[in-house]
Amino acid sequence: MNLRPDHGEQSYRGNGRLAGRKALITGGDSGLGRAAAIAYAREGADVAINYLPQEESDAREVQALVQQAGRKFVGLPGDIRHEAFCRKLVSQAAAQLGGLDIFVNCAGRQHTHDDILDVSTEDFDWTLKTNLYALFWLTKAAIPHMPPGSSIIFTSSTNAYNPSTNILDYSITKAGIANFAKGLAKQLVKRGIRVNAIAPGPFWTALQVSGGQTMENVEKLGADVPMGRPGQPVEIAPVYVQLASTESSYMTGQVVGVNGGVGLP
Repeated sequence: MNLRPDHGEQSYRGNGRLAGRKALITGGDSGLGRAAAIAYAREGADVAINYLPQEESDAREVQALVQQAGRKFVGLPGDIRHEAFCRKLVSQAAAQLGGLDIFVNCAGRQHTHDDILDVSTEDFDWTLKTNLYALFWLTKAAIPHMPPGSSIIFTSSTNAYNPSTNILDYSITKAGIANFAKGLAKQLVKRGIRVNAIAPGPFWTALQVSGGQTMENVEKLGADVPMGRPGQPVEIAPVYVQLASTESSYMTGQVVGVNGGVGLP
C-alpha cells in the first residue's frame, strides 16, 4: 500500500495494561488485527494470531514486533471458513500460549459490488462464512478455555448502522456481529466473561485496496466523515486494549464507535 498504514510499529507505547494476559487475534497479520497484536504485546500480553497462509510474510513481521516486545508469539495460518480448523485454531492457541483470556476477532471479508445482481451465491457464502460462521465457531471453541475476567472483542462496522450500497453482504454480517455481541454478553455474564464490539468507520487497511472498495472510493476514503480522512490502524489499537483490560470491567454488551466523528453507533 502507498502510503503504508501505521499499525503502531514505531509509535505505540505500552504501559503494562495487559501484563501476563494471553490473546488470540484473527486477522492479526494486517490492518486492525495487526495494530491490536502490536499493542497487546507492548502492553505485556502473549499473542497468537491467525492469518491466511499467503500472508506469511506479513505474519513474520508481526512475529518480530511481538518478540521485540519480549512476549511470546504463536502463528497459526489457516482458513477460518472451515469449522474443524476453527476448533483446531483455538485449541492450538490455548495450548501454545498456556491459556486464553482474550479473544479478538478481526478477520473479515469485504468485496465491492455495485449491483446486488452481481453478487453470486459463492461470493455471498464466502463473506458469511468468513464474517459470521467463523465467529460463531471460534467463539464456541474459545469460551471453555476462558476463565472469569476474560474478554471477547468482536469487530463490527459503522456499516452495521449505515450500510454502504456496494457492500451489502458485508454490511449485514457486521450488523449480525453487533447483535451477537450484545446478546452473547448477557449470556456470558454468569461466566465472568465480558463481550464487546468495536464499530470502525473508514480505516486505511489492506481490506480497502484488495477488492473491498473500488479504486475511486479508495482515493476518497474518509472524505465524507467530519475529520475528512481515514483512520490509521494505530488509532483504534487503544480501544482494543481498553476493552481487553480491567479498565473496562463494567463494560459488556457495548458497541464502541471509532469513526472520525460520524456519531455511530
